[in-house]
Amino acid sequence: MQVQPFGGITPKTESYDRQATPLTAPAARPVAVETRNPVTAVDAEPAPAEVADALKTINKTVQAMSPSLEFSIDADSKRTVVKVVDMDTKEVIRQMPSVEALEIAKALDRLQGLLIRQKA
Repeated sequence: MQVQPFGGITPKTESYDRQATPLTAPAARPVAVETRNPVTAVDAEPAPAEVADALKTINKTVQAMSPSLEFSIDADSKRTVVKVVDMDTKEVIRQMPSVEALEIAKALDRLQGLLIRQKA
Protein backbone atom coordinates (compact mmCIF):
# COMPACT_ATOMS: atom_id res chain seq x y z
CA MET A 1 0.00 0.00 0.00
CA GLN A 2 1.31 3.33 -1.01
CA VAL A 3 0.32 6.57 0.63
CA GLN A 4 0.08 9.61 -1.58
CA PRO A 5 0.53 13.11 -0.26
CA PHE A 6 -2.69 15.01 0.18
CA GLY A 7 -3.15 18.11 -1.98
CA GLY A 8 0.00 17.68 -3.96
CA ILE A 9 2.28 18.89 -1.17
CA THR A 10 5.20 16.72 -0.42
CA PRO A 11 6.27 16.85 3.16
CA LYS A 12 9.85 17.79 3.66
CA THR A 13 11.78 15.50 5.85
CA GLU A 14 14.41 17.20 7.91
CA SER A 15 17.37 15.35 9.03
CA TYR A 16 19.27 16.50 12.03
CA ASP A 17 22.95 16.07 12.18
CA ARG A 18 23.70 14.56 15.52
CA GLN A 19 27.27 14.97 16.40
CA ALA A 20 28.71 12.87 19.11
CA THR A 21 29.59 15.10 22.01
CA PRO A 22 32.04 13.77 24.51
CA LEU A 23 30.59 13.21 27.94
CA THR A 24 32.89 15.08 30.25
CA ALA A 25 32.17 16.39 33.67
CA PRO A 26 32.42 20.13 34.11
CA ALA A 27 35.54 21.31 35.87
CA ALA A 28 35.13 21.19 39.62
CA ARG A 29 35.26 24.53 41.36
CA PRO A 30 36.48 24.86 44.92
CA VAL A 31 33.58 25.51 47.26
CA ALA A 32 34.00 27.68 50.32
CA VAL A 33 32.17 26.38 53.36
CA GLU A 34 31.21 28.81 56.07
CA THR A 35 30.59 27.55 59.56
CA ARG A 36 28.38 29.74 61.65
CA ASN A 37 28.66 27.75 64.88
CA PRO A 38 32.21 26.78 65.70
CA VAL A 39 32.58 23.24 66.95
CA THR A 40 33.84 23.01 70.50
CA ALA A 41 35.86 20.15 71.82
CA VAL A 42 33.88 17.60 73.78
CA ASP A 43 36.62 17.09 76.33
CA ALA A 44 37.21 20.80 76.88
CA GLU A 45 37.87 21.69 80.50
CA PRO A 46 35.24 24.07 81.95
CA ALA A 47 36.26 27.42 83.37
CA PRO A 48 37.34 27.34 87.05
CA ALA A 49 34.72 29.96 87.96
CA GLU A 50 31.99 27.83 86.38
CA VAL A 51 33.14 24.80 88.38
CA ALA A 52 33.25 26.84 91.60
CA ASP A 53 29.68 28.07 91.05
CA ALA A 54 28.53 24.52 90.37
CA LEU A 55 30.18 23.30 93.58
CA LYS A 56 28.44 26.03 95.59
CA THR A 57 25.11 24.86 94.19
CA ILE A 58 25.90 21.21 94.89
CA ASN A 59 27.13 21.86 98.45
CA LYS A 60 24.11 24.01 99.29
CA THR A 61 21.75 21.27 98.10
CA VAL A 62 23.67 18.36 99.64
CA GLN A 63 24.26 20.06 103.03
CA ALA A 64 20.51 20.06 103.69
CA MET A 65 20.36 16.28 103.21
CA SER A 66 23.77 15.13 104.43
CA PRO A 67 25.96 17.68 106.22
CA SER A 68 28.84 15.20 106.42
CA LEU A 69 29.52 15.45 102.66
CA GLU A 70 31.44 18.20 100.93
CA PHE A 71 32.29 18.76 97.29
CA SER A 72 35.58 20.60 96.71
CA ILE A 73 38.23 21.23 94.06
CA ASP A 74 41.45 19.26 94.39
CA ALA A 75 44.31 21.77 94.35
CA ASP A 76 47.09 19.14 94.42
CA SER A 77 46.54 17.70 90.96
CA LYS A 78 47.33 19.47 87.72
CA ARG A 79 43.74 19.04 86.49
CA THR A 80 40.57 20.36 88.00
CA VAL A 81 38.87 17.47 89.76
CA VAL A 82 36.09 17.48 92.29
CA LYS A 83 36.41 15.50 95.50
CA VAL A 84 33.52 14.18 97.56
CA VAL A 85 34.75 14.05 101.16
CA ASP A 86 33.15 12.54 104.25
CA MET A 87 33.54 15.40 106.75
CA ASP A 88 33.45 13.07 109.79
CA THR A 89 36.31 10.80 108.68
CA LYS A 90 37.95 13.18 106.14
CA GLU A 91 37.95 10.23 103.73
CA VAL A 92 37.75 10.96 100.01
CA ILE A 93 34.70 9.04 98.85
CA ARG A 94 35.01 9.86 95.18
CA GLN A 95 36.93 12.02 92.74
CA MET A 96 35.39 13.07 89.45
CA PRO A 97 36.21 15.35 86.55
CA SER A 98 34.84 18.87 86.79
CA VAL A 99 32.63 18.28 83.75
CA GLU A 100 30.77 15.57 85.66
CA ALA A 101 30.36 17.94 88.63
CA LEU A 102 28.71 20.50 86.35
CA GLU A 103 26.28 17.84 85.15
CA ILE A 104 25.45 16.95 88.77
CA ALA A 105 24.78 20.62 89.56
CA LYS A 106 22.43 20.89 86.57
CA ALA A 107 20.60 17.71 87.56
CA LEU A 108 20.18 18.94 91.14
CA ASP A 109 18.87 22.27 89.86
CA ARG A 110 16.28 20.48 87.71
CA LEU A 111 15.34 18.26 90.65
CA GLN A 112 14.79 21.28 92.90
CA GLY A 113 12.63 22.87 90.21
CA LEU A 114 10.48 19.73 90.04
CA LEU A 115 10.09 19.63 93.81
CA ILE A 116 9.03 23.28 93.94
CA ARG A 117 6.47 22.74 91.17
CA GLN A 118 5.05 19.69 92.96
CA LYS A 119 4.62 21.64 96.22
CA ALA A 120 2.76 24.48 94.49
